[in-house]
Amino acid sequence: MAQSDRARLKEILKEKSILRGEFTLASGKKSDYYIDARLTTLDPEGVYLIGKIFLEEIRKDPEINAVGGPTMGADPIVGSLMVVSHESGYSLPGFLVRKQEKGHGTGKLIEGNLNPGDITAVVEDVVTTGGSIIKAIDAVHESGAQVKKALVIVDREEGGQEKFNEIGVPLYSIFKISELL
Repeated sequence: MAQSDRARLKEILKEKSILRGEFTLASGKKSDYYIDARLTTLDPEGVYLIGKIFLEEIRKDPEINAVGGPTMGADPIVGSLMVVSHESGYSLPGFLVRKQEKGHGTGKLIEGNLNPGDITAVVEDVVTTGGSIIKAIDAVHESGAQVKKALVIVDREEGGQEKFNEIGVPLYSIFKISELL
C-alpha cells in the first residue's frame, strides 16, 4: 500500500467523517464523537482508496475468493472491492448480509455471490464492540462458507479487537480511532 493512499484517506476521513457532539452508538454507548464513515465510503475518492487498501490486505491470503459484509456499512466497500479487484485481474465476487431474513421473495439473509465452501473476507466501515460484523460472520459460517479475516476502516478501540480474538478471526483496521482524533 502506498503511504500516500493511506495518508490521503486519513485526510478525507478527518474532513468528512469525524463529527463532534453527543451521540448514542449502535452499541448503546454514549460518545462525544461519531464516525460517519458513509460520508467517506460514499465519496468517490474515499471509497476508491478504501478498496485499494483493503484489496492489498486481502491479497495477502490467496485463498480468499469472495468479499462481503453487513448491509449498509459494507455496501459501498464491497462495490469498490469488486471493481478494484476486477481491474487488478484478481476478481472477487461480493455478497451482503441483511440484518434479518427478507419476509418476501427468496427470504434470503445473504444476497449476492456466496457459496458453501467459499473462503471470504468480511468488511465493515467501523467497529466498536464488533456486534454487527460478528452477526454477519455468523451468517456466513451458517451458509457453509469460511471467514478468513475481517477488515474495517476504523477501529474505535472499544473492545472489538478482543471479540475478534475470541472468535479466531483476524481483524485488520486501516486506522485506530486514536490516529484520527
